[in-house]
Amino acid sequence: MRRRFTLTDAHIRKALDALAADHAEVRQAIAQVGYPPSRRREHSFESLARIVVGQQLSTKAAATIAQRVDEAVGGALQPETLLATAPDRLRAAGLSRQKIGYLQSLAEAVLSGALPIETLPQLTDDEVEAAITAVRGFGRWSAHMYLMFSLGRSDIWPSGDLAVRVGFGRIMGWSDRPDEKKVINEGGAFSPYRSALALLCWQFYSEAPL
Repeated sequence: MRRRFTLTDAHIRKALDALAADHAEVRQAIAQVGYPPSRRREHSFESLARIVVGQQLSTKAAATIAQRVDEAVGGALQPETLLATAPDRLRAAGLSRQKIGYLQSLAEAVLSGALPIETLPQLTDDEVEAAITAVRGFGRWSAHMYLMFSLGRSDIWPSGDLAVRVGFGRIMGWSDRPDEKKVINEGGAFSPYRSALALLCWQFYSEAPL
């Protein structure tokens, strides 16, 4: 059965209000930066591919390169068009050899059925993570981004994201930047609304005054 996309603006507000009722830190963070918006993306090969394109890049740089990649493949970024495009053209668009290899692995996995992209909405969070991380170049962070923004899952905790860790530490009032283990352990208390909390952490990281 296909699972609904639940990480909507309405859900985010409701989830954060529920957390704020039990956690003064969340209540204070909302008062400072407001409610974060939903960031819905398509459930598609292109969305997965853009996660690779954007790795270790600013949002602006990632968008520029993504547009150049679209032009290099002739429009729609699909497994077939990607594999039919010469690596030199993809390099000229701004992709590293490593990222080109990852994108080719993704395209091959989708075409072979090793990554059953059409059935991902029917799988559990853990099953989706296992399917995505089985593809070369896709780790837990990539899987978490897809689970949150393309599938709209409500209890994803992207502890591997630096901005989430820093934002969470600042919300909690910790003097030192927390490591991933601490963020995982302490984040458990915010289930089943950790996706909304992660969005708040990103917003707090970028907008709250130091």
